Amino acid sequence: MKIGIICVSDRCFNGVCDDKSGPAIEECVKPLCDESVYRLVPDVKFKISKAICELADDEKCDVIFTTGGTGFAPRDVTPEATEAVIEKKVPGISEAIRAKSLEITERAMLSRAVSGIRGGTLIINLPGSPKAVRESIAVVINVLPHAVETLSGNTQSCGGNYGK
Repeated sequence: MKIGIICVSDRCFNGVCDDKSGPAIEECVKPLCDESVYRLVPDVKFKISKAICELADDEKCDVIFTTGGTGFAPRDVTPEATEAVIEKKVPGISEAIRAKSLEITERAMLSRAVSGIRGGTLIINLPGSPKAVRESIAVVINVLPHAVETLSGNTQSCGGNYGK
């Protein structure tokens, strides 16, 4: 599986601090990851959208995780940047992450993160803290192989026998 990681942070982009969430993503997905591609962008909508498109369209990543920019701050625009370039929404992923995160902190309800599909790529917005990244990926890691397989057009394992 080829994983794209986009850190969205003005502070990291400007060298004020180091990205700790991107490496946390890489660590969490290591068992599934054959290759990873990393981008660091500021909290600017068109730059986030451009990075997503590059990783999906040019790099052909199977899954892209963004980290940061999903809250209420004026410059938090990652969900809007993601929605601008996805073709299908996958609300269940973000809902599952929020539901599990609410068991840990009531602040999870403040997340505006979204998930969606662009071409054959699954895009998932994650929070900006390494702890929250680890907790969030733990929610979805087991379904990623099936999601990627289905996106690639391989639906034989599905069988069409849901509920039977």
